[in-house]
Amino acid sequence: MLAELQRRTVLQAFALGLASAALRPTSLVAAEASAGEKKMPTDFQVACMTLPYSQYPLSRALTGIQKAGYKFVAWGTTHKEEGEPKAIPVMPADAAPGKAKELGQCCRDLGLQPLMMFSGIYPEDPKAMEVFKSRILQAEAAGMPQVLTFGHTKGPNRKLWVERFKELGPIARDHGVLLVVKQHGETGEVTGEIVREVDDQNVQVNYDAGNVMDYTMGKVNPLEDIKTCSANIRSFCIKDHRLFPVNQDCGPGLGEIDHYRLLHNVAFTGQAMPLCCENISVPGVKATTPEEIDANAKRSREFLELVIRGLQAA
Repeated sequence: MLAELQRRTVLQAFALGLASAALRPTSLVAAEASAGEKKMPTDFQVACMTLPYSQYPLSRALTGIQKAGYKFVAWGTTHKEEGEPKAIPVMPADAAPGKAKELGQCCRDLGLQPLMMFSGIYPEDPKAMEVFKSRILQAEAAGMPQVLTFGHTKGPNRKLWVERFKELGPIARDHGVLLVVKQHGETGEVTGEIVREVDDQNVQVNYDAGNVMDYTMGKVNPLEDIKTCSANIRSFCIKDHRLFPVNQDCGPGLGEIDHYRLLHNVAFTGQAMPLCCENISVPGVKATTPEEIDANAKRSREFLELVIRGLQAA
């Protein structure tokens, strides 16, 4: 009889366990299952902008970036070309898509995949819609996935940004291009709010930790600010910043921003994510030759690659 009683007790406990599991909220069960899944690492694409080489010809910028070991490149704004009295745009806003296609192929011939270009205009500018549409077509022709913009979000500009991005989002999607918005005097919290209000998958956030620290004079910590918009981040303009011994933007790993903690927020998204080095300089030390810029570019790449390995090693 004792054995029978024990058997019944075990069966009752088993049945109670099944009933308990069945009564748990579906969301809780899904969350537990999700927690057990292995997250896919982000495909960080470490690129160098041509911007640090702006005092030299574009061709020298591209070969320097290649020699520094990069596989990806982002187009800067202008370069000083030999025999030209003024700086020449990397890609004029009104250039035909064919010109962008040629430059894109030139990059690929050097083993560099182009990832991003500057829009060259603020979203609130009267000519912004015309220029953005041109940039989208140029990016498509170049095989370039992202167009970067920034501007002033104060006053009525924010409302105008939202209206214009709502119109531009479907256009960008039709041409396989992503519009990304970075901080330029404001924070990631603000750009994140704007992007979420636009509510279009082809308008997302580019995070610039150096700008956040620089423009707020360290009053806003990028490591906390990034958490407010991390779900919307699709790329980075990489620059560091320090307040001592000089107040200066600089290359990653040479400032006061912890890039391990910064990139940890997006280290396992399963997406491709450009990390475009915008500033590779050394605090207090000015590069005076293109070879010195090459060395800075290589140092920045190696630092970021080590950080990525460390974050995704587990």
